[in-house]
Amino acid sequence: MLAFAGGLGACNTASPLTTGSIPDRKPTLVVSDAERDCLGRAMYFESNRSDEGGLIAVGTVVMNRLEAAIFPGGICAVVGQPGQFAPGVLTKPMQERDLQKVAEAADAVLAGERHPKVGKAMYFHTAGHHFPYKNMHYVAVAGGNAFYEKRDTRAAKKEMPASPALPPAVSSYAAGPVPPAQ
Repeated sequence: MLAFAGGLGACNTASPLTTGSIPDRKPTLVVSDAERDCLGRAMYFESNRSDEGGLIAVGTVVMNRLEAAIFPGGICAVVGQPGQFAPGVLTKPMQERDLQKVAEAADAVLAGERHPKVGKAMYFHTAGHHFPYKNMHYVAVAGGNAFYEKRDTRAAKKEMPASPALPPAVSSYAAGPVPPAQ
């Protein structure tokens, strides 16, 4: 099990958002430890273990999918859906040194934080890859990924934003896999 520091106990007492609230923040979502682990793992492995912006961007996509009827219910079901996230995202070990950063980013997403440029995008791929599909409307590049929305093919295709430098790859991981949800 991914050992995130801290807890979600205070999340139950969060006051409702008001009209003066940050616009890219949603109400707090209280989830099980297993669901939190699944979110953190997707953020960690899919963002190339990048900065907070890259982690939050992937977390935003996971939460957008959670809210969409076309994807399965539950964070682990969204992340574990075949062919959607990198193979082994729920089982590969993670670097111990990254756990605190990932835990804080996952908690921020569960508390409603969203990447401001990702918006409602539910898809991403490695930045720098190009695909011939006309329905890909790019909205952001973060954490080594290009985020996009699928739109009507009659709409103008928006080119992928310039990619920032990618972080060096991490080749070994120390922490263990997520146990199956019960």
